[in-house]
Amino acid sequence: MKFATSDGTDIFYKDWGSGQPIVFSHGWPLSADAWDAQMLFFGQQGYRVIAHDRRGHGRSAQPWDGNNMDRYADDLAELIEHLDLHDAILIGHSTGGGEVSHYIGRHGNERVAKVVLVGAVPPLMLKTNANPNGTPLEVFDGIRNGTALNRSQFFRDLTTPFYGFNRGGVDDNEGFRESFWLQGMSGGIKGLYDCIHEFSEVDYTADLEAIARPTLTIHGDDDQIVPIEASANRAAEIVQDAVLKVYPGGGHGLAQLQAEQFNADVLDFIRG
Repeated sequence: MKFATSDGTDIFYKDWGSGQPIVFSHGWPLSADAWDAQMLFFGQQGYRVIAHDRRGHGRSAQPWDGNNMDRYADDLAELIEHLDLHDAILIGHSTGGGEVSHYIGRHGNERVAKVVLVGAVPPLMLKTNANPNGTPLEVFDGIRNGTALNRSQFFRDLTTPFYGFNRGGVDDNEGFRESFWLQGMSGGIKGLYDCIHEFSEVDYTADLEAIARPTLTIHGDDDQIVPIEASANRAAEIVQDAVLKVYPGGGHGLAQLQAEQFNADVLDFIRG
C-alpha cells in the first residue's frame, strides 16, 4: 500500500494483522523487507505489524529533495496519523533508530507505548572532540564515494561487515547478501546518498532525552557498522530507565542473523 505525505511523496508500507501496533523502521540502504522475520513472527503473535520504505528507499518515491531526518520523522508521523495508531511499539534499526528517536523528539510520546532501538545510530556516529569513540568522517566519505560511483559492488561488499561474515564462527549466508543487495539497489541513488549524512553526522542526543516511554536497546558488541561504544552504551545512559541488552559477538544485522533470539527478547520486553 502507499499513501501520499503532505509534500506529495508516495510512501510504500505494509500493514498486516490486528492488535496492538508494532511499527518498524529499517536501516540504510534497505527497505521494509529487512523486517520479514519480525513481521511474520509478531503478526503470528497477535500484533498488528507495520513497516514502511523510507522515502528514497525501496518502493517509495525517490524525490530529489527532502532526504533528511526531519522529513523522515515527519513521514513516520504522517503514516502513524494516517493509520490512526495509538499505543504503538516503535522499533528502529540503525538509521531507523535515528528515525524513531527523531520522531519522538519532533512529535512527542503521545502515540507511543514502548521503544526498541537495535544497532541504532543515536546519539551520534561521527567522531568529534566531544565524541571520541565515534567513527571518523573519512569513513563516511568513503561510503558516499562507494554509493556515488559503484554502489552495486559497494553494497555487495558491505554485506561482509554488516553481517560479520568476516568473523570466525559466523556462517556466510548468500541469501542475506542477495536480499541486502536487492533492497539497496531498489532505492534511488540520490536519496541513499543524502541519507548517509543523516545517519552519520546528525546528533540525536536531544531526541533520546525526549523519550519518555520504556525503552529497550539491543546491540551487538562486535557491530562493525555502528560500534557500540558511541551508540548503545551512550544511548542507554541518556534515555531515562532504558534497558541495554548486549549480544556477545553480535553484528549489525543481528535481527536477521539471530532472529529467533531477537524476536523472543523483544516479545518479552513488549509483554513485560
